[in-house]
Amino acid sequence: MINASIFNKVIIDAKKIIKGYDLCDYCLGRLFAKKLSVSSNKLLGKKIRLRLRKKSTKNCYICKNLFSNLVLHISKMSEGSSDFQFSTFVVGVILKPSIVDRDDIIRSRFKLRGIESVKTAISKEIGKMFARKTNATIDQISPDLTLTINFKNDSCELRSKSLYLHGRYTKKTRSLSQKQKACENCSGKGCFECNHHGISKFNSVEGKMAQFLFEKFGAMKTKFTWIGGENKTSLVFGKGRPFFVKLINPHKRKVRLDKEIIQNGIAIKNLSIIDQIPKKPIQFKSKIRLLIDTENKIKSRDLLRLKNITKSPIVVNEKFGIRSEKSVYDIKYKKTSPKSLSIMLRVDGGFPIKRFVDDDDVNPNLSEVLKNRSKCKKFDFHEIELL
Repeated sequence: MINASIFNKVIIDAKKIIKGYDLCDYCLGRLFAKKLSVSSNKLLGKKIRLRLRKKSTKNCYICKNLFSNLVLHISKMSEGSSDFQFSTFVVGVILKPSIVDRDDIIRSRFKLRGIESVKTAISKEIGKMFARKTNATIDQISPDLTLTINFKNDSCELRSKSLYLHGRYTKKTRSLSQKQKACENCSGKGCFECNHHGISKFNSVEGKMAQFLFEKFGAMKTKFTWIGGENKTSLVFGKGRPFFVKLINPHKRKVRLDKEIIQNGIAIKNLSIIDQIPKKPIQFKSKIRLLIDTENKIKSRDLLRLKNITKSPIVVNEKFGIRSEKSVYDIKYKKTSPKSLSIMLRVDGGFPIKRFVDDDDVNPNLSEVLKNRSKCKKFDFHEIELL
C-alpha cells in the first residue's frame, strides 16, 4: 500500500522532472521506488504518469527505451545458456557511458539521493525475466552461471562457476609422465590450436584425465593439485595417488561418475565433486619400492646397517642453504643378485627418492650406509596415505 502523503510529494517532484525530460515508465518509477517502498519500477511509473495525465514517451531521455527491448537480449541469453547446466545465476551489464551520464544528470539536477542506478535496474529487470524463462534462481553470492550483457556491442558472455573434484589414480604403464606440457603455441593460456584448453596433447596422466573431464563436464580448462609425484617410468599401485582438480567453466554440473574409470594405462578411482580444494598443504606418507644396482658386490653385514635408517631423520640440504628433514618409518630389503637389491620404504611425503640413493647432499644416503656406490634403477609407489 503506497503512503498517500509521500506519493503526493513524489508527484510534485515527478512533475518538475518530466516537464523538462521525457522518461519511460521504468526510469520514472525507479527515481521514486525506494522512497515509496515499491518493488516494480514500471508499475510505479505508470501510476505517476496516470496521476499527471502525461502520455508515455517514445524516446526515454535516460535509457533510450532500452528497458522496452530487453526481450531481444533474453533470447540471446537463453540461446547461449542452453548448453549449460545451472540452477542459479546472476546477471551483470555493461552500458554505454552516455546512459550512465544521463542518469547522473537527472539524479544530480533534482537532488535525488539513495535511488537505484539505471545499471542496477537493468540488471535486476533482466534477471527477473531470465528467471521466469528458465525457472532458475538469482544468486548474487555464488551462482552456477554468470551472464554479462554488453549493451555496447550487443553481446552476451557466459561464465560457469568452477567445479572441484577429488579422486585417486593408479598407473600401470612406464611410459606416462605425470604432468602435461602446456600448448606450445599459447604457453597454456588457451588458443585456437589447443581448443582453448591450454594443452594440445593428451600423452600424460594429467592429459588423459583432462581429456576425460573435458568430454564429461564440457570444461574449458583443468587445474590439478597433486599429492606427491612420480617419474615417467614409475608405476602407482594400491588405492592410487590422491589428486584434486579444478574444472574451469564447466558446461555440465550433474554428471554420473563410475567408481573406476579406465583411461589408457591409468585408472581414475572414486572421482567425486567436492566443495573446495584444501588451502593448507596436505600431509601424506608413501610406501615405495626401489630397485637398486650397486658398484660392488653387496655384503650381508652391510645390509644390516639399513635398519638404522629409521632411527634418525634424513637431512636434505637444498640450494641457498635451505635444510629439511624427512623420516623413514619402515624399511624392508632383499638382495636380488650379487650387485642389486629391492628396498621397500615407508616415508614422509616429498621424500627425495633418487637423491636418497647417491646424493652427497642427503645425509645419510644409501651409498654411504652400504659403503657401496649405488644407483636407483627405478621406483614404484605401492601406497599413498593421507594424514
